[in-house]
Amino acid sequence: MSDELLPADQSHLRASDADRERVAQVLHRATAEGRLDIHELDERLIAVYAAKTYGELVPITADLVLSGLPQTPAMPQHQPATDDRVGGEPGSAVSVAFWSGVNRKGQWVVPRMHNAVAVMGGIEIDLTHARFAEREVTISCFAFWGGVEIRVPDDINVNVDGFGFMGAFEDRAPSRRHIPGAPTVRITGLAIMGGVEVKGPKKKKSQILRELLE
Repeated sequence: MSDELLPADQSHLRASDADRERVAQVLHRATAEGRLDIHELDERLIAVYAAKTYGELVPITADLVLSGLPQTPAMPQHQPATDDRVGGEPGSAVSVAFWSGVNRKGQWVVPRMHNAVAVMGGIEIDLTHARFAEREVTISCFAFWGGVEIRVPDDINVNVDGFGFMGAFEDRAPSRRHIPGAPTVRITGLAIMGGVEVKGPKKKKSQILRELLE
């Protein structure tokens, strides 16, 4: 889109969850440095998460000067993305692997409830590029002499509360803080003489090489 078609004043444009989170980080940093007290932090955080536009976010940090962090969210040079990963026609509600293997990855829409059943087989579910039919969805797993592997990206909230009986139900994803407004995926179920494993996103080759060199 040509810049000539964009309005000069972009303060009315809708802010994203990532924009609100950046402003929240500025406020937490300011509190740690003694620029704000706890009551001021609470008041401003309420305003941050209630803000709908860039214009509403700007005044919240206008009186703060922090090195290394932006005072306000950067105004977009082009039309901001409105895709927050929620919405779309739900995909299949069931993944079944019986003496076989099933892969779900790429751009698919996770329904409100998805059941993954692995009996002497394996299921791989990758949520890296998935969308979610609702802001909160559940993946219920059952593994009997089989395995279910679920990869979760860094920009969603994940709750793991399954149970293993003579098997394992493990959360191996890197620890993360709660992301306000992001989709939440609950992973639950039962593993009997099998395994359910929740992992973080696959690392790129460049990232692996960098970690080896450090």
